[in-house]
Amino acid sequence: MMKKEDVGFGTLKVLEGNKVAACGILLCRPDVIAVYPITPQTSLVEKLCDYCAEGFLDSELVEVEGENSAMAACIGASAAGGRTFTATSSMGLNFMFDSYVMASGIRAPVVMVNVNRDQQPPTGPFAGEQDIMTVRDAGWVHIHAENCQDILDSVIMAYRLAEDPEILLPVTVAYDGFYLSYQAEGVHIPTQEEVDRFLLPVSEASRPVLIGPEGSMNFGICPTSPEVWTEYRYKHQAAMERVKTKVVEITSEFERVFHRNHGELIEEYRTEDAEIVMVCLGSHTGTARTVVDAKREEGIKVGLVKIRVFRPFPRERLVEALQHKKGIGVIDRSVAFGCSGGHVFNELQVVLADLGHRVPALDFIGGLGGADITKAMITSAVEKTHQAARGMAIPEVTWLSLE
Repeated sequence: MMKKEDVGFGTLKVLEGNKVAACGILLCRPDVIAVYPITPQTSLVEKLCDYCAEGFLDSELVEVEGENSAMAACIGASAAGGRTFTATSSMGLNFMFDSYVMASGIRAPVVMVNVNRDQQPPTGPFAGEQDIMTVRDAGWVHIHAENCQDILDSVIMAYRLAEDPEILLPVTVAYDGFYLSYQAEGVHIPTQEEVDRFLLPVSEASRPVLIGPEGSMNFGICPTSPEVWTEYRYKHQAAMERVKTKVVEITSEFERVFHRNHGELIEEYRTEDAEIVMVCLGSHTGTARTVVDAKREEGIKVGLVKIRVFRPFPRERLVEALQHKKGIGVIDRSVAFGCSGGHVFNELQVVLADLGHRVPALDFIGGLGGADITKAMITSAVEKTHQAARGMAIPEVTWLSLE
């Protein structure tokens, strides 16, 4: 029998990433949770079921037959004015895709967790970021967590962002499967009162009710003209751009309430006097910081930029962070098929064009299929980037696990 102290409100607890995410959902009090288990997300779903069964979470728990139905249930509940949640991973995200696009298209403020996992084939449940990167253009906001505390805090901030009347977009909180989903870390869990106070502006706001007695039941309609279609897309894109400013505001307020800051759109580390900068996102960021510190001791002026919000892409902030640098290295945990390198590297090309001068930029692909991105790999990436900054000819893309 679960006890109230097991939840750990207002305390420091050692929890696995999936259980941390479940705790964040518990604190945000969703009205409807629609879920289908898939590795490595399953223990998150199981914990939410425990919370509902023990009476800690007063939510309608919908156990669906598949991921597509999970998102469809969230869309319907959100259209009726409810706060919703779902979670998936890898091939489950593929199966969910048409509903995933529908949620963003009707501007439903659904919050979802994707526990990043490589896609198949080859067959097997292994770590990687191919799944979440494949849906980068589906119209959702994407927040990437670095550690377990970041998972909890990002889930709470995701509801504040998604339900803001100036945004009304679905948000995915993504974190690396197997590394963070099952990794246990010390996490400061806020009290229910603190989270209620932080979410109060959107809890009191009237979310649009598209169906029901007061709703006009007009979502998902076929537009009467191409101009209406274009207006849909224009307003959606405008809301995505507003996310950039809103994330800064929400992060600042979160820090005032909870005394933690994981970065806004990006987080810089030792970049002020850096000559070269490594760019990454996700769980290997901590390893990259360790390497940066070690190479600094050797006299190499290297810094680090962590991308926290990948959609909308933080173009302007990256231009500021990378201005006047002599070399840029990117660490990717996914492959942008048909392009050179990975997804982060390809997104960064627009930033390089904005810098006003040519900067050598290299991509390092690693961590596919559950492989570790080790200190040795990142050290090699820093050294190659340093060499390129000094004029040496280095291949644009290096596959770290094949070196």
